[in-house]
Amino acid sequence: MANGAGRSGGADLDRIWNEASVRLRAEIGDGPFNSYVAPSAVRMDSAGQLILVTPTAYARDWVRKNALRRMNELWLGLDGQHRRLEVRCRAEVGSAPPATAVAAAGGNVVDATPRLAALSSSVAAPTVGPVADGARAVRAAGLQERLTFDSFVEGQGNAFALAIAKQVATWADGHFNPVFFCGPYGYGKTHLLNAIAWEAQRLRPEAKVVYLTAERFLSTFVKAMQDRSTAAFKESLRSADMLLLDDVQFVGGKASTQEELLSTLTALIEDGKRIVFSADRAPMALTEVEPRLRSHLAAGLTCPVEAGDRELKIAVARNRLAALSALGVVKGEAAPEVLAHLVDRTPGSMRELEGAVNTLAAAAGARLSAVTLDEASTLLGAALRGGPERRITVDEIQKTVAEHFSLKQADLLSERRTRSVARPRQIAMYLCKQHTTRSYPDIGRRFGGRDHTTVLHGVRKIEELMPKDDQIARDVEALTRKLRG
Repeated sequence: MANGAGRSGGADLDRIWNEASVRLRAEIGDGPFNSYVAPSAVRMDSAGQLILVTPTAYARDWVRKNALRRMNELWLGLDGQHRRLEVRCRAEVGSAPPATAVAAAGGNVVDATPRLAALSSSVAAPTVGPVADGARAVRAAGLQERLTFDSFVEGQGNAFALAIAKQVATWADGHFNPVFFCGPYGYGKTHLLNAIAWEAQRLRPEAKVVYLTAERFLSTFVKAMQDRSTAAFKESLRSADMLLLDDVQFVGGKASTQEELLSTLTALIEDGKRIVFSADRAPMALTEVEPRLRSHLAAGLTCPVEAGDRELKIAVARNRLAALSALGVVKGEAAPEVLAHLVDRTPGSMRELEGAVNTLAAAAGARLSAVTLDEASTLLGAALRGGPERRITVDEIQKTVAEHFSLKQADLLSERRTRSVARPRQIAMYLCKQHTTRSYPDIGRRFGGRDHTTVLHGVRKIEELMPKDDQIARDVEALTRKLRG
């Protein structure tokens, strides 16, 4: 179970966790246990400290707030060595798979690799594609056939979101409702909603699965009011077994539409129907959305889809080229240095990356495997965002934040700890983590040689404050828009 533990020691830890997890599951319920504790794992570090490793920072924070104290009470009552559990996310302890994972059922301890393989195989069957006519054609309107779980590339920033999406798609009981995916543009939220819709329809062909973009929801509702057919519009949504609404931030500022969405949301939840939303921010950061609706959106599970790191982007590019190869668009594989160059020159969203991959594929065709680094740069040309100098950098973030708060860039690097400087500094650190691939230690060095723990604290503080403090949420949104141009 633990690094550095002997056979008997590992068995003892297994026994303790078996007993503790059964009690914990009974106390917190199957939904929270499966969503937050089951994907986590217990490790022992070189100093003998027991660590519960969660897949994401969001899961870590949930466990710390809601379950860690009780975990330790149960553990200390069973462990003769009086050891305590700490909790950290995978990014803080490295990406190597933990030795032991908490079982999703029965409170047993199992190896992590088979568990994750089983989770993948549960949705590995080919997903149903769009149909040409009939009721299901109406339900499938707006879905993209290629956006399935099979084509979704998993990485450190989206593993938790993917696991939750697969749970939702299986119609499993005891999970959160609504589920709210949030994160930057172009990092997989729409893909997850499409994948959920296809898989849910495959598993229950008789169910009514409705997918809508917020824009389509708005336009359909407006047309229904004009045609005096709002009753039919409401029935079309409230008869759904599962409703998926993408980019819900766009209903903000439209009072009648928000009221209708709130009524629909309430009716579906009361009837036990499944609801999935996505937005570019967490529910409580949607300051243009009416407070009552915000509160309902936040009442289930908020699941972040974080920006991908370089390794994930390379995997996405390789996956897209493989799909184009299957269609006969290209032949062969791109050289590793060509893929790395493409990713480095496309620092924006996954959508922008896929656009650059498509351009390379169209230009290279059957010569893909022979394309050199220089040729790729020439072929891609204007499809790339002007080269590396256009990437969002730490320096650019510092200058933008300093200007926004009427400070000097040097203030953010200084030792000043007054609130007027400390909070903008934390916001700048948060933006660096969101929009660059810099590590915590590297960001700390760029902020006057600060320790990585200071950066971690700053990032967590802003994540904690954004749902509660409307002004900070607005500042972060405004700065993000400035940085994206």
